Amino acid sequence: MIRSAAFAFALAFTAYVAPSMALAQEAPPTYIADPSVYKLIFEDPIFRVIAATWRPGQTDKPHSHPVPSVVYPLTNCTIKLTPAWGEPRIVKTTAGHPGTVPYEAAHTATNLSRWTCRAVFVEHK
Repeated sequence: MIRSAAFAFALAFTAYVAPSMALAQEAPPTYIADPSVYKLIFEDPIFRVIAATWRPGQTDKPHSHPVPSVVYPLTNCTIKLTPAWGEPRIVKTTAGHPGTVPYEAAHTATNLSRWTCRAVFVEHK
């Protein structure tokens, strides 16, 4: 019985968790994955600052957030985050109200707003 449970767990891990871990490793950080959306505007040994601009309806290329960061929205927006594995979620941002961005595995972001969305990400290296 214990052997069966251990086998089932190992099988589930291999089928569900391992592929998402591999996708996270394969997805480059924002500014490398999609320079049409993400621009590296400052970098030193401690911080990295990235400006993001999504046109209305634009979906960026699959990317990751390899370290936790802070996002500072410059515009009010509705963004759909679609992970490589799992259900999409809708995030509404408010200009001038920063928030945290946890480590995020491979995903895309789609601007659902009728206007251009802009934000600045600050990553601690």
